[in-house]
Amino acid sequence: MPERPRSIRAEAVVLRHRDWQEADRLLVLYTRELGKVRAVVKGARKVTSRKAGHLEPFTRVRLQLARGRSDLLIVSQADTVDAYLSLREDLEQTGSAAYVVELLDRFTYEEEGSHPSIFRLLTDTLARLDKGLEPWLVLRYYEMRLLDHLGFRPQLFACANCEKEIKAVDQFFAPDTGGVLCPNCGTGLSRLRNVSVEVLKYLRHFQRSSFRDAQQAQPVPSVKKEVEDLMQYYLTYLLERSLNSPEFIKRIRK
Repeated sequence: MPERPRSIRAEAVVLRHRDWQEADRLLVLYTRELGKVRAVVKGARKVTSRKAGHLEPFTRVRLQLARGRSDLLIVSQADTVDAYLSLREDLEQTGSAAYVVELLDRFTYEEEGSHPSIFRLLTDTLARLDKGLEPWLVLRYYEMRLLDHLGFRPQLFACANCEKEIKAVDQFFAPDTGGVLCPNCGTGLSRLRNVSVEVLKYLRHFQRSSFRDAQQAQPVPSVKKEVEDLMQYYLTYLLERSLNSPEFIKRIRK
């Protein structure tokens, strides 16, 4: 079995960090080359640290990583690629960026290996928020694409039970079967959510469209809320727990 390299050059987005020992900081990163990893920044909490400013959450960075004795990665060099500065200037923008990284953090594990398409989705999504594109649209598109990459693509064009084509009438959504149930299969069952024709139309649009095409979507506020609530219901079921950032976003909007 070949030895793993002792030094690694990687591009990453900082998902979160916490204090570590007396003066260090422990980072959770999503990298293009390694997937999700943890790394220590020695002396990051000292006022003289030159690395700390490059390693705030949802910052895109280039790193030189070295393997320590415990096999924990150590950041030996850090340079900012994109700080996405506008995401730190507005609380709703900050909340949206926090949601992006929290969702990826909850769904992924260390040692899974590289997944460049997920890294690209992550950086594209942060860049779209940074440019001031509508957060609701950016986040719903991100959710749908991330589910695709992770193997949880919801079935929206045929009944997840009988597999018959979905008609243009109100349906049900079953998280345990991962998709829409027709009225014949869903009536009377528990743990289902109603799905209106309008909501299903937008969910399908996000699932099969490029982001450029998805931007044509202009749902009314009531449909936006229904789409968002349904996606949160499905994500909570998959994760077996609620996310923190959606509640923060709701409080900011109020």
